[in-house]
Amino acid sequence: MTFSYMPGFGNDFETEALPGALPQGQNSPQRAPYGLYAEQLSGSPFTAPRGTNERSWLYRIRPSVKHSGRFSGLSLPHWKSAPNIGDHTLPLGQLRWDPVPVPAEPTSFLAGMRTMTTAGDVHTQTGMATHVYVANADMLDEYFFNADGELLIVPQDGGIRVATELGVMDVVPKEICVIPRGMIFRVTLLDETARGYVCENYGAKFTLPDRGPIGANCLANPRDFKTPVAWYEDKEGPCRLVVKWCGGFHETQLEASPLDVVAWHGNYAPYKYDLTTYSPVGAILFDHPDPSIFTVLTAPSGEEGTANIDFVIFPERWMVAEHSFRPPWYHRNIMSEFMGLIYGRYDAKEEGFVPGGMSLHNMMLPHGPDATGFEKASTSELKPEKLTGTMAFMFETRFPQHLTRYAADLDTLQDTYLDCWAELKKRFDGTIDGNWD
Repeated sequence: MTFSYMPGFGNDFETEALPGALPQGQNSPQRAPYGLYAEQLSGSPFTAPRGTNERSWLYRIRPSVKHSGRFSGLSLPHWKSAPNIGDHTLPLGQLRWDPVPVPAEPTSFLAGMRTMTTAGDVHTQTGMATHVYVANADMLDEYFFNADGELLIVPQDGGIRVATELGVMDVVPKEICVIPRGMIFRVTLLDETARGYVCENYGAKFTLPDRGPIGANCLANPRDFKTPVAWYEDKEGPCRLVVKWCGGFHETQLEASPLDVVAWHGNYAPYKYDLTTYSPVGAILFDHPDPSIFTVLTAPSGEEGTANIDFVIFPERWMVAEHSFRPPWYHRNIMSEFMGLIYGRYDAKEEGFVPGGMSLHNMMLPHGPDATGFEKASTSELKPEKLTGTMAFMFETRFPQHLTRYAADLDTLQDTYLDCWAELKKRFDGTIDGNWD
């Protein structure tokens, strides 16, 4: 499986699965090579500024109107869209879950999508939804596209093969992939089962954050993002296309595979990224920077500096700060934070937060290290230390994240989560050193 490196978001790519399939010098010739159909897929308004204009030209065996028959309604009851408010009775609070188990019955990536939270409004293209997927079966003769937003997929256990109109991506734990809004794809499994997380972004597309005074290097570097080369299926036979549109699901029967793009060029494309190539920055003398220094991708809102979504990771890294509390401090925040753990242990929650699990700390609800983590970070010898064997992440949004009924009723919801702070002691005794007995 081959990929082209992404030299920078907004730049054009060109790739062909057959020699000469990509027309040169003209996007829509009177007759495209190989008898193909020329078609444009646009991810932005036609008149968007050049730096944000998103479109790709596809040269395909059949135009996509041949992959869109009469639609009928379809129910995927565990996949919800915003606004989805008031469908449970769980009180407000800080929440944490153990991993969602993989079902015993055959379940594909599409059927195994489970919505945990929604935020914003899918109809106005603001906000997001967070999902967990659990799968033990391939999408056989089944294809899907999401008109409501792009999908950021974070595998946690088991790899997946994502076959899209523009190429194929194998994505395994420690990697992510992004599938643009409206792009048709199919997911098959690389292992017997698969579980992971999905951020469905209703708003402006994910892009790299500005580095500000950090300068030209570190964080996620553009050269480490990869987009697939052209690949196609010339496959006839009955199959099904499922579409998500304004929160509803629709299906149509097709006579041939819709993954029939033989060549393409443009900048509206799927991509993958290896999280271990992220180059973190941090304090090298004292104190604790904001977690925004760990932002891999951001989906901007209309307000500068306030993201529709930030995708943040907490990777392996050196910690060297002197005279400082090194884990994330106790805080309340205008942003709402959905966290997951891909592997290892999270330094601020060493017990109870397990790989495949997740937590939700909504806006202005206090959170921070558990009692054990606080004690350890406050009393241990501060010498240079490398955190290894860990990878946590956060989907953070400016909007409140509303729980779904599925999340509220999930058996893996930890009733005892708040107990992790129960042993935090009063140490104030009127002396400057406090009481550490």
